[in-house]
Amino acid sequence: MTGSEVVEVARDAILTLVLVASPLMLVGLFVGVVISLFQALTQIQEMTLVFVPKILAIFVAMLLALPFMADVLHGHVNRLIARIVSG
Repeated sequence: MTGSEVVEVARDAILTLVLVASPLMLVGLFVGVVISLFQALTQIQEMTLVFVPKILAIFVAMLLALPFMADVLHGHVNRLIARIVSG
């Protein structure tokens, strides 16, 4: 493999990582901001209030986004296998 091929494989892997992780990260960010606003408005400063809703929201988002995530990962693996086979 040449240096440019290694960089291309690494770039593809990073792009795949961002595509797979972004739905869950965005849901976690959104839920965290909403709960922070709720805490600011009600002046409830309980640190553990954030964790349970955020975990539940990320779990639901994972169930909903799992087909998309699997398709993206499947495409990435197919591209890697095609590179290996082509030499």
